[in-house]
Amino acid sequence: MRTLNFRRAARTSALGAVALIASLSLTACQGDDPEPYDALPSASAGSASKTPAESAGSSGDKGTAAPDADQGKDSTGSGSGGGTSTTKPKDNGGNDTGDDSGDAVTVTCTGANTKLSITEVSRPVNHMLLTMTNTGSKACNAYYYPYLKFGEAQSVPNTFDESKPQAVATINPGESAYAGVLTSSADGSGSNGYDTKDLEVSFQNRDGNSDNTGSSVSVPLSKSVHVDSSLTVSYWQMSMDDALTY
Repeated sequence: MRTLNFRRAARTSALGAVALIASLSLTACQGDDPEPYDALPSASAGSASKTPAESAGSSGDKGTAAPDADQGKDSTGSGSGGGTSTTKPKDNGGNDTGDDSGDAVTVTCTGANTKLSITEVSRPVNHMLLTMTNTGSKACNAYYYPYLKFGEAQSVPNTFDESKPQAVATINPGESAYAGVLTSSADGSGSNGYDTKDLEVSFQNRDGNSDNTGSSVSVPLSKSVHVDSSLTVSYWQMSMDDALTY
């Protein structure tokens, strides 16, 4: 009987030991299991710190381009996103736009708002002075130099490039601008000379052409003028002395 009880006790101890080992093994296995899915870092959490362009580049949607930084700007450069606006520079040129003071309006000088006259001068030799007087009610800009056509000339004369002023000649109502004209060479070196009593003058706009400047103006000559290949004109100047310097 004692032998039987001993065997039962030994069997019970053995079963208990096996159960303990199994329990320890199960605990160890549970410790090695990965964390649940909802305990892992969220994929959107990392992308939240990205810029819109980075998110667009990593989204995998190749059909959607990253936003263009230049979109939304109008023609003046003002950004629609609240950026600093850029004011278009004022045009002193000829389309009824304001000058720097904002109190006056400056237009292009044409035959419609000016009067032209030309006179022969004693010095320099073979020179004439073209005068343009503003007869309008607004200041006008005399751009570049006048287009001259003496007689049946087929091209505009040469220009004294060194006479180009630092600023456009702006003529207030009642005031004048001037251009010097070399009609022929003093030493007779010019060619294709001819005499004429006809002169037509055309105007230039701020783009350097005669578009929208009206028709040419016929300027009376008091006597016949000799013209040859040396014919040259200065840029418009604000003083007679400057116009006759060249």
